[in-house]
Amino acid sequence: MKRIVIVGGGFGGVYAARALERQLRGLEDWAISLLSRENYFVFQPMLPEVISGTVGLTDVVSPLRRLLRRTHVHVRDVESIDVCNQTVTAAPGFRQRPHVVKYDHLVLAPGTVTDFRGLAGLPEHALPFKNLADALELRSHVIRALEEADIEGDDPELRQQLLTFVVAGGGFSGVEVVAELNDFVRDVARLYRRIDPREIRVVLVHAQDRILPEVSPKLGAFAAKILRRRGVELALGQRLKAATGESAILDDGSVIPTKTLVSTIPASPHPLVDALALPKTKNGRLVVDASLRVQGYTNVWALGDCASVPTSDGTPCPPTAQHATRQARLIAENIGATLAGKKLRPFDFKGLGKMGSLGRRNAVAEIFGLSISGFLAWFLWRTIYLAKLPGWGRRLKVASSWALDLVLAPELVELRLDRSAGAVHEHFESGQNVFVEGELGDRVYILLSGRAEVVRRRPSAGGVAVEQVFATLGPGECFGEMALLGSAPRNATVRCVEPMTVLSIPKREFGLLAANVPGLRGSFEQVMARRGLPPS
Repeated sequence: MKRIVIVGGGFGGVYAARALERQLRGLEDWAISLLSRENYFVFQPMLPEVISGTVGLTDVVSPLRRLLRRTHVHVRDVESIDVCNQTVTAAPGFRQRPHVVKYDHLVLAPGTVTDFRGLAGLPEHALPFKNLADALELRSHVIRALEEADIEGDDPELRQQLLTFVVAGGGFSGVEVVAELNDFVRDVARLYRRIDPREIRVVLVHAQDRILPEVSPKLGAFAAKILRRRGVELALGQRLKAATGESAILDDGSVIPTKTLVSTIPASPHPLVDALALPKTKNGRLVVDASLRVQGYTNVWALGDCASVPTSDGTPCPPTAQHATRQARLIAENIGATLAGKKLRPFDFKGLGKMGSLGRRNAVAEIFGLSISGFLAWFLWRTIYLAKLPGWGRRLKVASSWALDLVLAPELVELRLDRSAGAVHEHFESGQNVFVEGELGDRVYILLSGRAEVVRRRPSAGGVAVEQVFATLGPGECFGEMALLGSAPRNATVRCVEPMTVLSIPKREFGLLAANVPGLRGSFEQVMARRGLPPS
């Protein structure tokens, strides 16, 4: 039995598998396998509507086993690909043993990953927006911020952070996310007795001088006008430089206090593709010929975001869903042609247009060279994408959700799916407090890079409290353990004096370690003694 193996469960991979099922129908000696991290396919264009609850959480996803009846689906992360031995190695399952799949033809469509390189604090504090889990986490995070703001009356600075929402990236993805997010928080704010909708601040940060550079300046200006009318601030010509748990920092030095930062910044090649010894462009995309075969190989194919697919004029085609689905059909045809010894067909598709939703029955679209905006563009957006949604059952569910959204109030349920966040990295900028004297202790910190100072407030001769620095901390040192070991409030303030990254361990996990690792508690108490402080 010969095997075609597809890596990736997005538009490229799933549509390639569907096309291959049709192309190879009746050939009993060929099998199709698809390796995907999830057991479902996400219809990305509708993902922002999950934030506001316009569509249900599962309405934009389709189970792979219903879409691909004749494909063997492996729900695993792919760890490595060996093009010499023609094998794909996936992550272990419940048993720690290698899962190796051999192939005769390989189709690469793993997509891209969010690129946080060179942006301090974004991996730790920014919320990405690429899949269903990201959309669900963002929705729950936003609801939690509103819940906290409603009961926060003692700290105006914290309240401002809770009610400020920042989205980085002014392309289609960023604009659609900020539109849905803005509509949602302003709609549900009326349900909170102590939140004035005028306190809410929603900011879109974009490095260029206009949003939606993918469409004409006229449509971009229309989108900007609509967003500003609805209360969205546009920080144009500004690039996101860094982030902390309390702020977004722009490249001009300005700081936006926020507890919610969403990143839709450009993506980078998938690490799996990055690790392959295959021809790549300068931006890391695989070099393929017009038939979508990877340069130098007759049985390795690539499509979608991970491939640089040449068009008839030599320029690479854009990484959009409409191009990926047509590349998928062509790969199926060309694999079939290869098996039959026929001539391969080149990829030739110009694109039908571009569309982006602005929420509240507004959108922008460029279709067959025509620029459309407002309600008509929104109607076309919904009609076209509803028709493209795979499966009549899924279309009926989405259409029903849209109809009910016209008459029913948005849902306001916060789903907390994880019991504990566990140990995480956090980033702090100079002058920022990690914690303040008198606060309750809930985490212990290990300093990985940068420096911090330990400060305590002491009364002066005049009776006015002054700050006294009695310790400086560097990489490898820990702090915050005193309040946890003694179950007491923080007896000092720890302040960042140069940008630093720490490993933050929650109270529960630290307690388990201190109780079960021999000598760990004693080691921390010795550290406390060296600092000249009695155990709290």
